[in-house]
Amino acid sequence: MKELRNPFVSLEGYNCFGCSPGNSIGLQMKFFEDGEEIVSQWEPKKHFQGYHTILHGGIQATLMDEIASWFVYVKLKSAGVTSKAEVRYIKPLYVDRGALTIRASLFRMRRNLADISVKIFDHEGVL
Repeated sequence: MKELRNPFVSLEGYNCFGCSPGNSIGLQMKFFEDGEEIVSQWEPKKHFQGYHTILHGGIQATLMDEIASWFVYVKLKSAGVTSKAEVRYIKPLYVDRGALTIRASLFRMRRNLADISVKIFDHEGVL
């Protein structure tokens, strides 16, 4: 896997909740290129919990939205915004059991609309 350089860090006022390393309350995601996928290894912090020790569903959706955006930026060499998100929560993810792996890939391309598939795996590699 090749770590991706964040080109936005030198921009004045850059404070993205998802990927800014300088946003102390943000997710501070880092990204890697792995073949046709963009990958992030992310360690949950306890202040992102919803119900007792479970990672808040909104944070999970934000992780998926952020990596999908980076997929469009890196793999499709474009910029874009999320027009629709459909999330299916399969099982709980925990804030106290280790790092998560988030993987994004292209599901389908329709003219200028990209459908990005994102999956989150727990610390044991379970979807």
